[in-house]
Amino acid sequence: MKPWLKPLLEIGPVAIFFVTNARFGLATGTACLMAATLVSLAALWLLTRTVAIMPLVTAAFVMIFGGLTLYFDDALFIKLKPTIVNILFALILFGGLLLKRNLLPRLLGSVLQVTPEGWRLLAWRWGFYFLFLAGLNEAVWRTQSTEFWIAFKLFGTLPITIIFALAQWPLLQKHKLPLPENP
Repeated sequence: MKPWLKPLLEIGPVAIFFVTNARFGLATGTACLMAATLVSLAALWLLTRTVAIMPLVTAAFVMIFGGLTLYFDDALFIKLKPTIVNILFALILFGGLLLKRNLLPRLLGSVLQVTPEGWRLLAWRWGFYFLFLAGLNEAVWRTQSTEFWIAFKLFGTLPITIIFALAQWPLLQKHKLPLPENP
């Protein structure tokens, strides 16, 4: 798969949500988010024959909270979804660390090759980052308009996450495993 395609498939549903909400309202935007999420998962599956756990969990929550948003005609449910998903991811990472079963190598081990200490530090950092995102989502949706919150999901959360991920580069370099030598 082309390197740009996977992020596009993961970000696409949020972008579609942003555009359709602006043009047709929250109910249509939510319905389109739900449909685009399913299309994105199907495309990932067709292209790779696998779908990572994080997109699956996120999709399940999009379906549940999107469905509740549509059923009750209340934006509260779709606004709570990022908070709950981010707290869940943080708890999974922290729980794995406390049980001495770091889950990050299972999720990213095919992409990153780092020492066990590097994985441990990375899991703590991402766990706290997910808690930060949950708090940030709460602050934004509780103090801003729905339109601002939706725009922030695309133009705020995404750049912040990219910056955070890039900020992990020194840790990854410090703890990277040496490449195997060719005989």
